[in-house]
Amino acid sequence: MALNILIVDDSQVVRGMIAKTLSLAGVPINEIHQAANGREALQILKDHWIDLVLSDINMPVVDGLEMIAQMKRDEVLKTIPIIVVSTEGSTTRMEQLKAQGIHAYIRKPFTPEQIRTVVDKVIGASDGWQS
Repeated sequence: MALNILIVDDSQVVRGMIAKTLSLAGVPINEIHQAANGREALQILKDHWIDLVLSDINMPVVDGLEMIAQMKRDEVLKTIPIIVVSTEGSTTRMEQLKAQGIHAYIRKPFTPEQIRTVVDKVIGASDGWQS
């Protein structure tokens, strides 16, 4: 099963790095969509079928926390797995994210192996693709 993935980060370089890392990690990708902030991401989520969201927290316009909160209020979007990819890892922030129902957290910087392991765990290798 090839995935439609949305990468949300205010840095175009980081978005490109995550996309390249997903590819290097062997994650089966159908399409990758990119957004620079939560507002752009929510529009993409309305316009496209997305299987997985990888998002930063600290972004301008609409941050990751607000984007996740809006996704969780939508009957369709609340079912999409969310992996937070961020440099921030305070206990308080992690508790906030856990309470909002994120599926996993990856701390920057990351390796292709870390990405693959977390995506395997979140999507499940039993869904038609193997590690």
